[in-house]
Amino acid sequence: MGLSQTLLVYAMVCVHLGVSQHFFRLRPLPSEHLPVPDLKEDPDPEYDPREQDLAEKPLRKKLGSHFDPSFMAITAPLPVNLSTPDAQWKPPGHMPNEIKKLDLTETPYGKRLKVGKKARRKFLQLLWTYTYCPVVHTWKDLGVRFWPRYIKEGNCSSERSCSFPEGMSCKPIKSISKTFLRWYCQGFLRQKYCTWIQVQYPIISECKCSC
Repeated sequence: MGLSQTLLVYAMVCVHLGVSQHFFRLRPLPSEHLPVPDLKEDPDPEYDPREQDLAEKPLRKKLGSHFDPSFMAITAPLPVNLSTPDAQWKPPGHMPNEIKKLDLTETPYGKRLKVGKKARRKFLQLLWTYTYCPVVHTWKDLGVRFWPRYIKEGNCSSERSCSFPEGMSCKPIKSISKTFLRWYCQGFLRQKYCTWIQVQYPIISECKCSC
């Protein structure tokens, strides 16, 4: 599914100010902008889950099979290893057809060059490595009103241009959605009612060198 059809952006908080009204509204919205920007939360701790609301066993049961330890964590995880690939590193998977089918014998002046198989293979491998756009993962703390609290987000590398000559950059083209629990409150003060509900959180799953 393309990014233009990204499933659901996580909870949007609308705070209505009034003498006797204060509530959260969660509304799933499509988004062209990933990763998801930080959510502006009401700082009032009255709207935080209590200690008994954070018991792991019932929350795991409520989330069920949606719990994915590859992308979510209950406690702060160790930082993801973001070491730079060495010179011998090769992109995973198969070389894209648009690179594999490049005609290296053509020149701007109509003449044709002779390119050996070994030289062609090395050049295409170099080109693929240079233009490849990996998804860089980092752990993000969503705050106490989400469970699990930590999500492993995807980002497209922006350290340099991915094209030759320069000008293009790595941009997200695909996303996946993970289900989390969101602490949701209705009402105000002592009259409020709060509970955990399931919400979708989109994560970048593929990047591509693009204009």
